[in-house]
Amino acid sequence: MAKKVVLGFSGGLDTTFCVKYLTEEKGYEVHSIIVNTGGFSDSELDNIEAHAKKLGVKSHKTVDAVKNYYDSIVKYLVYGNILKNNTYPLSVSAERLSQALHIAEYAKQINADAVAHGSTGAGNDQVRFDMVLNIIAPGTEIITPIRDLQLSRESEIEYLKSKGVEMNFEKAVYSINKGLWGTSVGGKETLNSKGILPEDAWPTQVTKTASEEVTLEFERGELVAVNDKSFDHPTEAIQHLQSIAGPYGIGRDIHVGDTIIGIKGRVGFEAAAPILILKGHHALEKHVLSKWQLQWKDQISQFYGSWLHEGQILDPVMRDMEAYLESSQRNVTGKVFIQLHPYRYQVIGIESDFDLMNIAFGSYGEMNAGFTGEDVKGFTRIFGNQTAIYHLVKESVNQKNASEF
Repeated sequence: MAKKVVLGFSGGLDTTFCVKYLTEEKGYEVHSIIVNTGGFSDSELDNIEAHAKKLGVKSHKTVDAVKNYYDSIVKYLVYGNILKNNTYPLSVSAERLSQALHIAEYAKQINADAVAHGSTGAGNDQVRFDMVLNIIAPGTEIITPIRDLQLSRESEIEYLKSKGVEMNFEKAVYSINKGLWGTSVGGKETLNSKGILPEDAWPTQVTKTASEEVTLEFERGELVAVNDKSFDHPTEAIQHLQSIAGPYGIGRDIHVGDTIIGIKGRVGFEAAAPILILKGHHALEKHVLSKWQLQWKDQISQFYGSWLHEGQILDPVMRDMEAYLESSQRNVTGKVFIQLHPYRYQVIGIESDFDLMNIAFGSYGEMNAGFTGEDVKGFTRIFGNQTAIYHLVKESVNQKNASEF
């Protein structure tokens, strides 16, 4: 009887290779699963299922994980204004963890002998998948044909052509991962330290040239409306904003980062909605949170983003930090106004009932209604008292030492 293996399947080059290799070379009974984290339309999911069955899988399962992905991961990235290395919104990092969790649970559900994924041996995904699978489905064999065979994309294409597999191999030259929180693009241009992706490599083409203003409305840190249009769930608002801002080419960049396994790598990404949400949310927070809330949030968020990026979503400390991040959002409610232009944007300002930049308490650089000049004189003496004592003692010691010579 053939061993049963669950394969995380996207329909791309790597996972297409895995199906043919596992069924025809290794004799496994392959059960493919695609975990949709917001990167596929219904028609695309139907085509992926048809592709999997044509390749010879025993069964195929589609999981709609979009809302769960947001509720369990993405909203905390928003709360934390998290951009890896001040650049990357953790688009793939976050969705891989959601996918790994669902794949592991499915493997347990059907009593699979093994779990397979299409990660290479050079990136972060192999660690993220392996770690989650080892924790959630301990003892289950993990199979990674691309990593184990050290295959190049060219050799995968050659193998699949020899098996009579039909797919868009020209498109397969670029590795594209699309999800709710952005799309990554990898190709020959990102393999070196210099090079930019050609225009036709970007999944979303720039078609808008006239500028427009967009209004983002947040409620307790979550995006609930775009241009005064309300949505039942933040995922719908994110997707709507992406449809507005994506054609401007906003949120395109190349991220250079340190991988979990100790090497540096480059990857292109486009994330119009995530970038606008993070920057808009951050602008609102600067108005409604106190100085120390912002400072501690920054520290916690930086660690949370790094630990998430490295696959540690199941570490219990993540739940502790999520609790703080959620608590910090109780007054993050209001509107943010952003001007969109081709390839760029500008945050115009915010409106919020919780705005601490309230003219009733004074205007920065002008008048202050909260205290008097005499109050400031006393405050500065107290606030600088210890430092003043330090310098007086230092000067006294210096004078004493000078008199002895």
